[in-house]
Amino acid sequence: MSEVLIVDAEIERHVAWLAKSFGRTDYLPLHPADLEALASAGEVVEKYPGTHLFREGADATAAYVIERGQVELYRGSSDDRRVVGRAQTGTVLGDIAMFRGEPYISSARAVDAVTAFRFDRDKLLPVLFRRPVITLRWLVAGLSQLESTQRRVLGLKHRTVKDQVAELLLDEADTRREVHLSQSAIAGLLGASRQTVNEALGMLRADQYIATGYRSVRLVDPEGLARVAGRG
Repeated sequence: MSEVLIVDAEIERHVAWLAKSFGRTDYLPLHPADLEALASAGEVVEKYPGTHLFREGADATAAYVIERGQVELYRGSSDDRRVVGRAQTGTVLGDIAMFRGEPYISSARAVDAVTAFRFDRDKLLPVLFRRPVITLRWLVAGLSQLESTQRRVLGLKHRTVKDQVAELLLDEADTRREVHLSQSAIAGLLGASRQTVNEALGMLRADQYIATGYRSVRLVDPEGLARVAGRG
């Protein structure tokens, strides 16, 4: 079984997280009627590692808000995929395709255990029409993601692949200072070739900033890596 639906008794807790964490919470408070409307428009699902929220080319009938866990976005088949992004807590996925009535442009696969809100298009659109605060929350969340992507793209321009790899490793490291990405995934996220990424990792390893393993990188010297990335 690849998906677990959360029963109604737990919905209130998850919706409360959504009210505190989704979009701008400082000047766009959600009232009880808004929370009830959100709860009626979607459901909470849990995805096991390796299972999909949606697949490239499928009809975009739903959008997702990630509450917990990491999701890998890729294009192509599972056996020959090109990673194009990573999504974490608070990220909205699939909404652009859903609103445009087009197929999903990428696949979304759970990297670890994922909890997410799934909002069905036919249920969500009427709520957005009736509830302007929810609509603004959704808009702000989407614009924030777009701005973050633009900042990252601008920040990577005119920098060496080594600098870019250092920046990505710092951003993707978990609490144990580990990054669980293959070289192909890193190359896909940076828009670089696997060979240049391999060379950059080799230089960072030779400088004793990192240690590498199978589909993983451990940050040995985060401060030195930050200097390479231009943060020091």
